[in-house]
Parts: sequence; structure tokens; C-alpha cells
Amino acid sequence: MADVLNKVGSNGVARLFSGGTILCDGAMGTMLYARGVFINRCYDELNLSQPETVRAIHAEYLQAGAEVIETNTFGANAFRLEHHGLQDKVHAINVAGVRLARECVTQIREKQAAEAFVAGSIGPLGIRLEPLGKIGIEEAREAFAEQIRALVEGGSGVGADLLIIETMTSLVEAEQAVLAAQSEAPGVPVIVMMTVDEEGNCLDGASAEVAAAKLTDLGVDAVGCNCSAGPATVLSVIERMRPVTTLPLAAMPNAGIPRAVEGRTIYMTSPEYMASFTRKLVKAGASIVGGCCGTMPSYTRAMKSSLRAMDAMETGARVVEQAGSGTGVPKKIESKVEPAPMAERSKIGAMVAAGEFVSMVEIVPPKGIDCSKELDGAAHLHKLGVDAINVPDSPRASARMSAQSLCVQIQQHVGIETILHYTCRDRNVLSIQSDLLGASSIGLKNILCLTGDPPKLGNYPDATAVFDVDAIGLVNIVRNLNHGLDIGKNSIGASTGFTVAVAANPGVPDIDQEVRRFAYKVEAGAEYAITQPVFDLKLLEEFLKRIEGFRIPVIAGIWPLTSLRNAEFMKNDLRVSMPEEIMTRMARAASPDAAKAEGVKIAQEMLAEVRSVVQGVQVSAPFGKYSAAAEVLGLAEVGVA
Repeated sequence: MADVLNKVGSNGVARLFSGGTILCDGAMGTMLYARGVFINRCYDELNLSQPETVRAIHAEYLQAGAEVIETNTFGANAFRLEHHGLQDKVHAINVAGVRLARECVTQIREKQAAEAFVAGSIGPLGIRLEPLGKIGIEEAREAFAEQIRALVEGGSGVGADLLIIETMTSLVEAEQAVLAAQSEAPGVPVIVMMTVDEEGNCLDGASAEVAAAKLTDLGVDAVGCNCSAGPATVLSVIERMRPVTTLPLAAMPNAGIPRAVEGRTIYMTSPEYMASFTRKLVKAGASIVGGCCGTMPSYTRAMKSSLRAMDAMETGARVVEQAGSGTGVPKKIESKVEPAPMAERSKIGAMVAAGEFVSMVEIVPPKGIDCSKELDGAAHLHKLGVDAINVPDSPRASARMSAQSLCVQIQQHVGIETILHYTCRDRNVLSIQSDLLGASSIGLKNILCLTGDPPKLGNYPDATAVFDVDAIGLVNIVRNLNHGLDIGKNSIGASTGFTVAVAANPGVPDIDQEVRRFAYKVEAGAEYAITQPVFDLKLLEEFLKRIEGFRIPVIAGIWPLTSLRNAEFMKNDLRVSMPEEIMTRMARAASPDAAKAEGVKIAQEMLAEVRSVVQGVQVSAPFGKYSAAAEVLGLAEVGVA
């Protein structure tokens, strides 16, 4: 820290290295490609020919919450530019890159009073150094020096505030870039990030530990890892680097390994997944975080929300620690209470605790204010003997009546118990607590904790998601409330008394990750689970076998298909595992009515198969067909549409 202060004086950039968490932007190339710029173009040259495009991307990242934006100069060195006949444009491209980023930073400072910084991006030369290649060490250092001189031209407030030497595959090349920076920009902080293989080692064979120690000895200001195989790999590298250096650590992973989908290269990792790893990276010791290839402003926004939630929880903990210490902070009392046994909290809790087979039907809230059809359906199902009604929370990120409102109306007007689906998508941690305290006070006692579908899946893809926490964090919050404590460990007077359910999906491609997350949910306080629709008994049995060490009661999801198109939607859009035999059976149905009947028959068969291995079923009512759900359960008093 003292070294950084000596370098930068009082221009504020020292804050980036003071230990607090700093959020950097995401990919530039991914954003340019998404705007229709062909990959055979020189993306760095766009600083000159399409400055408005570059400027707009910088602005999006700043609006999403980035505190550091990198210049569009990753490949703006003489060797890479030579491929496009632009080797004489090194100075112009780099100066323009800094100017565009600086304009955006200045604008956000003036309009929003938000502090942000410009980082000069320096990538590898794109050509091997001796002895493996024909480029000499001195020649490589001069190429880096030429770029760095342009990036810092004009000094503080005009040139780059700091330099990020990134995606380095070789420690030898990284060293030449560092030496060039120290020679040409002695007053500018330097971050160096290596890229690694799936084993977490640099591409020249050096281990993460050796790289961190070597870069520390070179006198840089922060070290870390970017790009690579995705968040999990970068996390392992940060964990390995932390014990061997006292420098701040930087982590900026790819959005996973790209896949070819219908001729396009797609990064499959979601913003929410990246946000969850952001918390893990910070806990592992990273203080400078951001994204690399495949990440966009939506990822930055999700990461910002995740960091904000961490700050809120840490602030609450500090308030508790400081209480009564003579600081003038009112004393906050931690008063933990024990919730009633699950059997005493609700009817569903009693059935689950007693090992009884539970029957639930899902009723989706309406898109308007009239819920008479849903209330009639709930009344009919209650009369037939269904144990509870599940109410989803704006599924598929659609705008519907609040699940909480429909739950209250069903319980008040029908008298059947409800299970409130509650997602983290739309609420910060303050709203989550407020909602849950209110739900408990009006008699809602069963909560299904979900992360929630991202807005991009719904009718309003540009809507802002919050995701302060995911389903695991939500379970932790509910458990605290059940013990009479808010997130700051302050007493709320009594237990909220919820039964706590979580979701599980036995049919996801990455079953290892699903099992790990399920274990975390159980550890956080989950008391029973409800699965996504099950069409393949083997997958369910395999999942149950995988969770034997932390098994809680499992309720299987059952979905009566209505058509071949419905089956295709479940398989392709919702990624539900659908055996080919079921697709064939639905395809053979000669009419819409025959298809619906076949869908009910398949669901009945699945219910019969799962009955011996689970503790209940949740039957969906596709398109509001409550009679179909009743028929699947063997309660076929048909009379409701």
C-alpha cells in the first residue's frame, strides 16, 4: 500500500489497492461482436473508426456498476496490429482508447458523482519469444514500452490511471511487460494477471504459486488470474496464490468455456452463476474482481449486487460487534430463539415430519388482477383432498400477480394451505426480510426458496435483476428469521416459523454442481426439497443416491404433458431430461385430446414409479388445467377446466 501511495500521490487510485473490494468491467470483444463487428476486424482500431461504439460499451459497464473500465487496447501492440497492416498506428489507437474511456469516466463522475478509473489494457504480443520463437527479449520489451508510453501519455487525469497486463501465458513475457511499465510509467500502478489451463497452471508450465511469487518479486502492485476456463478454475488459482503473496489479488474469469451452438460461439455461464463465484473469489482473498471473455454488463450488474449484499451483511456484523463499545452506536442485542419443531409449524410440516405422502398442485398466479379462476381451482382441489397449493413467483420471469397475494387469498377464501415460492431475482436483502416478516405475520408458513429465472427469459429482458443472494443465501436468511434474528443478528422478537423448502433438478447436465449446491442448501437449513418435473426415473434414483449423505425429504415434480410441442418445450427450453420414448408417445397422439390423455397417462405412470422413493409429489396444472392435475393424482372428479 505504501508503494502505491508513493506512486500515485493523491489522485485516488490508491483506493483500488487498499483492501476494499473493487469491481472492474467485463469483455470488450464480446460486446463488439454482439454489435455486429466481424471477428476478422481489428477491434482495437475501432477506437479510431467507430469511437461511438466503443464509448457506448464503456458507458454500459459504468452504468452497471463497474469502478474500473479497461481501454479497448488489449491487442494494440505493434506485433498484433501488424496482422492488419496497422503497426504504424500503435500510438494513435492507444491514445484514442484512453481518451474514450476517460470521457466516459468523467461523464459518470459529473452526472452521478461516482468515482471510476481508467485502466490501460495490455495483452500478450501474440507471438512467441525466444528461445521458442523468433522475437528477442529486448524487442518484446520495446513493443510493450511503445504501447505503454501511449497509454500513459498526458499524465494523471489524462492518461491511464493504472495498467492491467492481462491474459499472460508466459512468465517471461509478463516480466518484459512489467519491466517496460516500470521504465515508461514509474508513477502508475500495475496489475498483472496470468491465464491458466484447467489444472490451474500457467500455459508455460509454471504453477500459480510460482507465478504469484515471481510477480511479487518484480514489484507489481497486484497479481492474479483472468480469462482461463471459467470461474471455478480462477477461484482455485486465487486460493493457491493467496498464501504466497501479500499483494492484492485480481480475478477476472471468462463466462465459462465457450460452446458452439448452431454455428455461434456461446458462453454458457449465466450472470447469476458468475455473481455467486464473485462472493467466493472475495472470500478466497481477491479484492479486484471483474469479468473476461463472454461477460457483459448484465454480468457486471449481477456481480455488483452480489458484492453489495456482502457489504450489507458485513456492515450488519460490524454494527453488532461495535455495539456497547463506547462508539455511540446503540446497543444491538442478539437474542436467538428456537423455532417450533417442523411438525408444529404447518400442516405440510407435520406431514413431512411424520413421513406421510404429500400431494401438492401448482397454481400459477394470473397476469391480471382477477384470480377467481385460480381460487375456484384451489377450492376444487381442496375438496378432492389435495394437501397444499404451490404458488410460483412470476415463473419464467413473467409479470404476474404477486405469489404472496394469491397465497393469502387462497388461504383466506379456500382454507387450503399454500407453499409460497420466493425468488431472489427482484429483491435486495432489505426487501427479502420485509417480505418474509410480512408473510409470517399474515399466516404464510411454507416457503420454497429459489434463486429465480433471470429477466432475459421473460417478456421484459431489459428489466434489472437484483440477486443480492441466491437460493442458498435465502435459506440462510429464512433460517435466521426462524431463530428470531435478522441479517444483522438483531432480535426480531419471535420466530417467523416457516417450513423451509428448496428446489432440486435431477436432470441437469452438470449433476455434480447440482449435488454440491443441494448439499449447501441442506447445510444452510433446508428441511425438504421439491424437484423439477421428472420424466426419467433413473435420473431421479441416481440423484437420490448421490444425496444419501445429506438426504432430506424429497417431493417429486410431476408434469402432465399436453402435446408434442409442450414436450419439446420442456426438453429444449427448460432443459428437462425427456426420454425419447416419451417424445415418441406424444408424437403418436392422433389429436389434441388424445395428446392430453397420453400426457396424463405418462404422468400417472411416473407418479406410480416414484411413490416408493419420494415423500410426495407436486403436480403441475399446465395452462390452468386443474382437472388434469386431479386426474394424475387419482382424484378425477372432473368439473373444473
